[in-house]
Order: sequence, then structure tokens, then C-alpha cells
Amino acid sequence: MNSFIHSTELWWAVVVLAALPALGAGGETPEAPPESWTQLWFFRFLVNAAGYASFMVPGYFLVQYFRRKNYLETGRGLCFPLVKACVFGSESKASEEVPLAPRTETSETTPLWQALKLLFCAMGLQVSYLTWGVLQERVMTRSYGATATSPGERFTDSQFLVLMNRVLALIVAGFSCILCKQPRHGAPMYRYSFASLSNVLSSWCQYEALKFVSFPTQVLAKASKVIPVMLMGKLVSRRSYEHWEYLTAGLISIGVSMFLLSSGPEPRSSPATTLSGLILLAGYIAFDSFTSNWQDALFAYKMSSVQMMFGVNFFSCLFTVGSLLEQGALLEGTRFMGRHSEFAAHALLLSVCSACGQLFIFYTIGQFGAAIFTIIMTLRQAFAILLSCLLYGHTITVVGGMGVAVVFAALLLRVYARGRLKQRGKKAVPVESPVQKV
Repeated sequence: MNSFIHSTELWWAVVVLAALPALGAGGETPEAPPESWTQLWFFRFLVNAAGYASFMVPGYFLVQYFRRKNYLETGRGLCFPLVKACVFGSESKASEEVPLAPRTETSETTPLWQALKLLFCAMGLQVSYLTWGVLQERVMTRSYGATATSPGERFTDSQFLVLMNRVLALIVAGFSCILCKQPRHGAPMYRYSFASLSNVLSSWCQYEALKFVSFPTQVLAKASKVIPVMLMGKLVSRRSYEHWEYLTAGLISIGVSMFLLSSGPEPRSSPATTLSGLILLAGYIAFDSFTSNWQDALFAYKMSSVQMMFGVNFFSCLFTVGSLLEQGALLEGTRFMGRHSEFAAHALLLSVCSACGQLFIFYTIGQFGAAIFTIIMTLRQAFAILLSCLLYGHTITVVGGMGVAVVFAALLLRVYARGRLKQRGKKAVPVESPVQKV
């Protein structure tokens, strides 16, 4: 069923992006076509994938070798603890472990204190991810070092940005594991590599898509994917839905239609919503869906979200560093940072926002639950569209803006209805796993 839903999400990304009009890009001309076929995004994707395969394939055969040799019973020596942790783990599932004591509220917890904590979480999430979105668009769509006589140069290596994000997230997760008490880790380390691979590819597709698709278009397309999931679930799986689900799906359809059919005047020219943007955003949704589902399976082992964050980012750093070294691109990315200190500051702040945002996600869900977190992040998406339009000059008409408002109002209504169903003891629609989304 999960695979069917994810294929439906891909179908929706294709439909939405095929119909979306191009939005403004803030007055800058589109990036010139690549000088050679080696600079095409599809070629770079294949080269990156080949780099990751140079680690994944030998690693797979090593894991199979140790399992066939029953190394857990026969192995000895200095490498035994490392091989055991990477290949076998403790092989204990959550059901076999004594659960941690539930979080208890102290007597100092008051409505005012809870409100202050909620405000802290909301502000932390909004600041982290709004800043991250603005910087993401700045880095991928604008030039650095432009002068009156020189147009400057653009940074084009999305994989280098992914590496920077993952390195800082790895450091933050490592310190969190050291400073905070964690459950006994039982998962074989190699299992994190699959989520790491899909996470790296989804992040790469997201960065690359901004070269072809405007940020508001990207956000709205991802926010409205609930429609085909419901439609195909009804037609193929004969699934029944509540009246409020049909209502919110209809509102989302109306809002998206208002946005699609209203294309205002564009400042000069803008990156068009092309087939490349369509494929990249569909790839982002596909890889991101795989990441979430694989992480859900890993949580069958006794682990915390911070341990998950550490394991995924460890292999992400390994893959991206190896691929960049094989391509000789790591040194070039470092040189670009040396030439443009502004880019270095943007990339560093982008990484800080990504890592801090992950910690705010874990804390918010632990304190207030997934429903409150979903409300905050839905509002963040709406604010991100508004902020992108203000800073980068994307053109959205009044009707298009009303359509965006209708979409997000419907999404908030869905969250409210889920909460009401839960209070009444009915089975609510599951909330998508929020772990490791950036």
C-alpha cells in the first residue's frame, strides 16, 4: 500500500508541474544553457550515483560475506567489535527491550510554561526553516561576485551543499548523543546506508530543481499531493473517506486551480517550469518517501531520533565525500568558497539552519505531538512562499494568492479534523513521518 501511495505522489508531482505556469525569478535572467553535455543535470546525477555505488556495492558484498561465514559466531580479533556493530548490531527489536520511562511533567508545568515552550518551538522551527528556504533559493539561483563589469558566477554543485549540511548535522547529532542519555543501540549500522542514499539523492534533487522551478511552485506542488492519494485510494483500493476529507480535498483542488490559472506579469524573464524541473521534483518526492518509510522500519529497533539522525548523516557524509573526491569536485567547491566569502557564509548558515531545524522537530514532537508540529510546518510553508515572493520578486496575482491561502487553510482543516477524530476514538489518517526531511 505504501509503495502505491508513493507512486501516486509521483504522479501528482508530474501533473502539477506540467500544468504550473512559470513564476518570476526576481529580475535575473535564466542561467545560460550548459556549455557541454557533461554539465547537464542528468549526467551529473548519473556520475553522483556511480560514486555512491562505488561504496554501496562493495559494502553489500561484504555484508553478505560476513553473514554467510557466520562471522558473529566465528569471528575474533580487533576488528570483531566493528564488524559486529556494522553488520549484525545487537539484532534486538523494540519489543525485546525494556521501554524507557515515559516523559513525566513536573509540578512546575503550568499553562503559561506550556505556552512559552510552544512559542519557543514554533519560533525555532519558523526561523530555522524560513531562513533555510531563503538561503537555498539564494545560493542556487543567484550569482556571486557580480560587479559593474562582470556578471559574477553561480554555484552549481548541489552535492557540495548536501555535504556541508550533513557534516554539521552529524556533529550536532554526535554531541547530542554524548550529552543526552540514549537507549541502547541495536540496529546494524549498514541499514542506515539505504536511508542515507535516498536522503542524499532527495536533497540533491531539491537543490537542482530550483534551477528550473521557482520556490513557490515547488512548495505548493509538495503541499497539495494529498489529492491523488485520496483519488487513487478510492478507485483502486476501495478505501472509504470521511466527509471532511472530501471537503478538504475539494478545497485544495480549488486553491491549486486558482493558482494555476492565474499567471501575472513576470519581471523580465524567469527560469521556466520545464521537464527537467518536473523530473527533479518528482525524484525529490520519490526519494524522500523512501527515506521516511525506511526510517520507520529502522525504528523497530530501539533507538532515539537523535541516533537515527547520527546514523543517517554518517553514511551521507561518507557517500558525498567519496563521490566528490572521485569527481575532483571537493577541491573546486572549497575554492569557490575561498573566492566568495559571501557564499561561504550562506552555505554555513544553511547548514546551521538545517541541523537546528532537525533538533526543533524532535523536541516539538516530543513535547506537543505530531499534530501541533504539522500545523507549525504547514504555516511555515505558507510563510516561505510569501517571503520568497517578497525577497526574490516572484509574481503571484491576487487570485493566485487566494488560491495559495485556500490550499493551506484546507491543510490546517485536515489537521484539526484528525485531532477531533482522535479525541472521539476513531482511527485518524496517519501523519507522515517528519524525521530527516532536509
